[in-house]
Amino acid sequence: MTERVIPPRVVAAERIASEAGFKKSCIPEVGRLLGLAAAAKPHGVIAESGTGSGVGTAWLHSGLGAAARLVTVERDEELARRAAGVFADDERVSVLTGDWRLLEEQGPFDVFFCDGGGKRDDPQRVVDLLAPGGLLILDDFTPSPDWPPRFEGEVDELRLFYLTHPDLEATEVLTTPFSSVVVAARRS
Repeated sequence: MTERVIPPRVVAAERIASEAGFKKSCIPEVGRLLGLAAAAKPHGVIAESGTGSGVGTAWLHSGLGAAARLVTVERDEELARRAAGVFADDERVSVLTGDWRLLEEQGPFDVFFCDGGGKRDDPQRVVDLLAPGGLLILDDFTPSPDWPPRFEGEVDELRLFYLTHPDLEATEVLTTPFSSVVVAARRS
């Protein structure tokens, strides 16, 4: 069987994560979904909160159209600086340093990978940052066979918020046997 190719920028960002001891990078199963989402919006404005070392950013970049723009934000100044170096030769990519709310000045977004700030602390604002038809991707959920979804024996109110939001058409997708993502599209 032929191995799937890992984009070179993903490899570079993974190297940064390893050197920095950063252990929260995007997994390849989510990364491939990010590349697909970016490719679906070839003229879009793509965003990410929680750049980390740039692994998720690199996956988004792998599907980025020539007319698209990608903006990502990271609180950790050193990680943001190092991640920015991975994309220094591509003017379509901006790596911001600071709070996730810096993205508010860049939206609305056609794709928003909300991997850092916003997902838990201001979920309605996350939804508000999506353009009509915009895609929202939220990872790091634990699969639940129950409805409403449960986590650690309790109803997972955060996941339920996104899955039942009236402005979203949303579903949960299994990425590994132990992880899932919520993928949603903003209704027009």
